[in-house]
Amino acid sequence: MISFKPLWKTLIDKEMKKQDLAARVGITNKTVSMMARNKPISMKLLDAICRELGCQVQDVIEYIPDEEMPD
Repeated sequence: MISFKPLWKTLIDKEMKKQDLAARVGITNKTVSMMARNKPISMKLLDAICRELGCQVQDVIEYIPDEEMPD
């Protein structure tokens, strides 16, 4: 599973809110909601987020193997 937990930490570190990110990257509240539920987004959007935040992909997403997921 892909988790957006690092993104939320990055936003806190940069003193930004989810709505700030949405406005700066040009994404909808629905897309932010999808990320909050760890739903997939496009690579193009991932690139735009990294570019806007000046960070690396590991600052936005992390991979969690299925065997580490709680039942």
